Amino acid sequence: MGYYNQTPNGRPRKPSRSGSFFSGLFGALAGGLVVWLLFSQAPGVMPGADNQSGTQIQEQQREQQGASLDITTDVTKAVEAASDAVVGVSNLQAGSDFFSQSQEQAVGTGSGVIYKSEGEIAYVVTNQHVIDGASGIEVTLADGTKVEAELVGSDIWTDLAVLRMSNEKVQDVVELGDSDALKRGEAVIAIGNPLGLEFSGSVTSGVVSGTDRAVPVDLNGDGTEDWQAEVLQTDAAINPGNSGGALVNLAGQLIGINSMKIATSQVEGIGFSIPINSALPVIRQLEATGEMVRPAMGITLVDLAQVPSTYREDTLNLPEDVTAGVVVSSVVEGSAAAQAGMRQYDVVVEMDGQEIRDIIDLRKHLYNEKQIGDMLEVKAYRDGELLEFELELVDNSTF
Repeated sequence: MGYYNQTPNGRPRKPSRSGSFFSGLFGALAGGLVVWLLFSQAPGVMPGADNQSGTQIQEQQREQQGASLDITTDVTKAVEAASDAVVGVSNLQAGSDFFSQSQEQAVGTGSGVIYKSEGEIAYVVTNQHVIDGASGIEVTLADGTKVEAELVGSDIWTDLAVLRMSNEKVQDVVELGDSDALKRGEAVIAIGNPLGLEFSGSVTSGVVSGTDRAVPVDLNGDGTEDWQAEVLQTDAAINPGNSGGALVNLAGQLIGINSMKIATSQVEGIGFSIPINSALPVIRQLEATGEMVRPAMGITLVDLAQVPSTYREDTLNLPEDVTAGVVVSSVVEGSAAAQAGMRQYDVVVEMDGQEIRDIIDLRKHLYNEKQIGDMLEVKAYRDGELLEFELELVDNSTF
């Protein structure tokens, strides 16, 4: 219920003019105070100051928003350092055009890395499967220039090939890194040409997911595993066309040659790269002789880690404390291993005093530290007894 101001005789009292005046004055003062407070809080704006106009402020904001930002990171630095050394490699094979005229046509494109320039010649490393069956090879440089190249040599076992070409148009050579120094989780970058030259120079990044991986491969396509490739594992995207390209560290150094990936609907982010420290001996021998000849024992192998525990106890009869090594799955008749007395199911644990924990250890010692004609001392378990063997290494082409 409302209340009204009345006179004693019950008539409404007239409003006071002085009250209205003071109410209006109070409202004006309060409004002015609010305005003053608002302006005093605005940055750079004070009552009575010579401030920029709103138009000038808006123009400055538009200039800042439209300015081009130069963002540099460790990844961009690494890409800048290495990308000019990454090239496209086209496999040319004889074919016929629309008019049935014979000419070489590109049947596939991969990637490669310029690792050396000497005199008037530049050298490129790529995958063997990229140039397999080629009657001609064409290299596309980072700026799009196309250069004819020739095959120096290739090695199907490591999936490596070396090419040479004129270095007249070459702009850069990659710096080699140390793949043995890599750590799991270390950032790496893959550079190459996924799906062909249309996406040349593509960059993907990831981490080293695993080192010293041994991945079974079928070299002749008969459905049987012929070899276990020594690779690095990465989750950087590697797609068809990336083969032969560069895997670099954040210093822009080459630490791997991208080679393959696991491509199934159940798997994502498992790519493989050949460690540069393992690739270099092959590259140098291909460059020098055009072929890769290795010292061989004359045995086939399987990692002890892949053997079920029941077979370790029943078939191999290993002591409980032997948990690593390499099992001899077969011995070639007449080979150096056979002549030294080695047999199937021997478990190799040491070579020349160095511990052998898996196939990677064995190959590193055999291929990086030994030569054809060298003597090799081997320790292996047979039926729970540790035996010693001495054999002379021979040419692997003998088998």
